[in-house]
Amino acid sequence: MGPLDLLLHLLNFAAPAACVALLIASASRIFMKKSPLAYSWWAQAAINFIVGLVTLTAGLWFFGRDGKMASYAALVVCNATSQWWMLRRG
Repeated sequence: MGPLDLLLHLLNFAAPAACVALLIASASRIFMKKSPLAYSWWAQAAINFIVGLVTLTAGLWFFGRDGKMASYAALVVCNATSQWWMLRRG
């Protein structure tokens, strides 16, 4: 595997975490208007992205391969929990 292939594999591994992090941070601005925001939008997205990467890495370690639906379900649950926690801190 060359360096370009490795980069593409890493980007494809991180893409679901990035998409979910951006969507959850954006949706919280739309649907949770009355909540005081503890962090800026970028900080919320970055924290959710890190939580998502940790969750997907744990799923890769636990199952031995990437792309299991249980890992993606855990990604959504962990990101929603971290977003809820960030909004409740404010």
